[in-house]
Amino acid sequence: MSPLFPALTEALADPDGTAAHRSALRFGDRSLTYGELATAAAPLAARIGEAGRIAVWATPTLETAVAVVAALLAGVPAVPLNPKSGGSELGHIVADSAPTLVLASAGDQLPPALSALERVDVDVDVRAARAAAAAAEALDPGFSPEAPALVVYTSGTTGPPKGAVIPRRAVATTLDALADAWQWTGDDVLVHGLPLFHVHGLILGILGPLRRGGSVRHLGRFDVTGVTRELSAGATMLFGVPTMYHRIAEALPDDPALAKALARARLLVSGSAALPVHDHERIAEATGRRVIERYGMTETLMNTSVRADGEPRAGTVGVPLPGVELRLTEEDGTTALAAYDGETVGEIQVRGPNLFTEYLNRPDATAAAFTEDGWFRTGDMAVRDPDGYVRIVGRKATDLIKSGGYKIGAGEIENALLEHPGVREAAVTGEPDPDLGERIVAWIVPADAENPPLLAELADHVAVRLAPHKRPRVVYCLGALPRNDMGKIMKRALIHD
Repeated sequence: MSPLFPALTEALADPDGTAAHRSALRFGDRSLTYGELATAAAPLAARIGEAGRIAVWATPTLETAVAVVAALLAGVPAVPLNPKSGGSELGHIVADSAPTLVLASAGDQLPPALSALERVDVDVDVRAARAAAAAAEALDPGFSPEAPALVVYTSGTTGPPKGAVIPRRAVATTLDALADAWQWTGDDVLVHGLPLFHVHGLILGILGPLRRGGSVRHLGRFDVTGVTRELSAGATMLFGVPTMYHRIAEALPDDPALAKALARARLLVSGSAALPVHDHERIAEATGRRVIERYGMTETLMNTSVRADGEPRAGTVGVPLPGVELRLTEEDGTTALAAYDGETVGEIQVRGPNLFTEYLNRPDATAAAFTEDGWFRTGDMAVRDPDGYVRIVGRKATDLIKSGGYKIGAGEIENALLEHPGVREAAVTGEPDPDLGERIVAWIVPADAENPPLLAELADHVAVRLAPHKRPRVVYCLGALPRNDMGKIMKRALIHD
């Protein structure tokens, strides 16, 4: 297989060449050119080349980026670890993945769950005099496309986290498909403040720019001021999750510098959960720019996206990426929907070179995740327009509500609720009902806690915009919705509350 990072390979081969002097990574006031990244990563790759499988303490730092790049150069599978994980979860991941060592920043305090692992501190304080070319002798650009690149653990919402084994083939094909869809080149400078232990922040946000030969500026931690600063200083792309774009939308009316900075961006991309239409419209009105959405998951990397040269249709995740096959199926999980009408809900199933290989040590779970003819069951429910655009309406387990004979997606009701001026945040679930089968329940964070909107008011608001059978029958007011590290609403915490 050809190298994952051509510009880095060029910098290794010619430390004084043009590629070596291009900016690669910047975290705060610390940065590395491609030559410096090669100088830091190549010796580390040589050091871990026989390690088998390694863990990476994935803090939002240069050290994490260098550690993962070194593992990929060495052909050693890396297991990114969330520093916020509890002891029992970390213990499960370490026992399941069995890494031989852990890479970390020198100053990191590692938890007891990692105490049995050999520790290797990542050194990014490189000197130009170090001979990167000599270290490159240990690197083999000819790894098999099916060789594992990463083992990324799922969120574990239905049991202990499972390790999705992601091959080099999936990393390369997903990033190249996104380059096609987003017209992503080495001239792009990406800004983001996402964690580095999952697909969005690590593969798209760090490995994506490096594969293109471009650069990334990581904020360390997301804040609106950092977004304004970097987009005003030549950055061209912004990656974020809905929580981040919601904060941006909230800040825009009082922050003309932010509006001007966003208007200069070539591409604003949101992912990991649906961006409410209300926030889409507020950002577009203030900046003249549309946020585009893409759809993926740990096991599949990226499946669809709104294209840079396509219609930025709010509330959709665009069309399948090059090389990705996508279908919607009936409740039996095998019968594909006969036609796409923008209304009929089905489960998304995908297949293509972007998919993971297996769940580590879980052949039963791997087999259950695929149909007999090789389609991966995502568990996400969607409708598809005649022109191929996909609109996700929720998860099969928590967001598909069967009420009064209708199949209803929670997502469209949430978007309708967010259009009400008295609603700041919203989530929708179903609960058993003796007459309807399930009734629709709305969980809202009111804009004014002292004067929340009444059930009848919200029910009428939804019924007018969607249909009467989609109106909520119960409303609960909360101070905040439970969310995970990616900003996704944890609906199981609501259902079992």
